[in-house]
Amino acid sequence: MARAARARRHPAGGVRAFWSSSTGKKLVMATTGAILFGYVVLHLYGNLKLFAGPRAINGWWVFLRIAGEPAFGYAEVLWIVRIVLLLALSLHVTAAYQLTRRDRAARPVHYTLWHSAGSTYASRTMGWSGLFLLLFIIYHIADLTLGTLHPATIVSYREGDVYRNLLGDFQLWYIAVIYIAAALALGLHLYHAVWSMAQTLGLTYPHSSRAWRKAALFFSLALTIGNITIPVVILTGMVH
Repeated sequence: MARAARARRHPAGGVRAFWSSSTGKKLVMATTGAILFGYVVLHLYGNLKLFAGPRAINGWWVFLRIAGEPAFGYAEVLWIVRIVLLLALSLHVTAAYQLTRRDRAARPVHYTLWHSAGSTYASRTMGWSGLFLLLFIIYHIADLTLGTLHPATIVSYREGDVYRNLLGDFQLWYIAVIYIAAALALGLHLYHAVWSMAQTLGLTYPHSSRAWRKAALFFSLALTIGNITIPVVILTGMVH
C-alpha cells in the first residue's frame, strides 16, 4: 500500500519502476509491436495498389498527405503517424535489447549453447531478424522515401511517382533480392512476435492458444507472400 501511494505521488518514479521491470519491458514490446504490426499491414495494403496501376498507387501517396484536411494541414497527419512509429520502434528496439542482455546475464550457460525445449527457429533468431529489419528500414527510407539511395540506373527517383520508383528499384535483381530477403525476415520475425504479443497481453488461454498459433502463421505467411510478390512481378516483367 505504501509503495502504491508513493507511486501515485511520484508518477515519474512509477514509470521508471515499470520500465525497469522485465514485465514492463515486455508489455512495452507487445504494445509497440502491435502498433508496428498495424503499420506493416497498412503499408502492404498501399503497396498492393501497384497492381491497379500508376494512378491507384500514386493516388495512395497523395491520400496519405492530404488525410485529415481541412482540420490538419498538408502531410500533418502523416508526420504524426511517422513520429508515433519512430517512438514505437525506438521503444521496441530498446526494450528488446535490454531484455536480451538481462536474459543472457541470468543464464548459467553461454547464450549460444542454450536452447529451450519449447523454442522455435523463429524465436531463437528474433534478435538477428530484428537487427536485419532495423537496417533494412533505414535503407528503405533512404531508397523510396528520401530517394538518396534510389538507383538511377534505369529511372531516376521522382517524388510522388511511386509506380515509377518501384519499377526503377525492382528491375534491378540485386535490389529485388534485398527486398525479398527483408520480406522473409519480416515473416519469420512476425511468426514469433504475434504469438508472443498475444501471450504478453494475456490473450492466450488453454482453449485459444492453438488459434493464436494459427493466426501467427497466417499473418506471417500472408505478409511474406504479399511483400515478395511486388519485387517478383516487376523483376519478371509481369508489371512494367
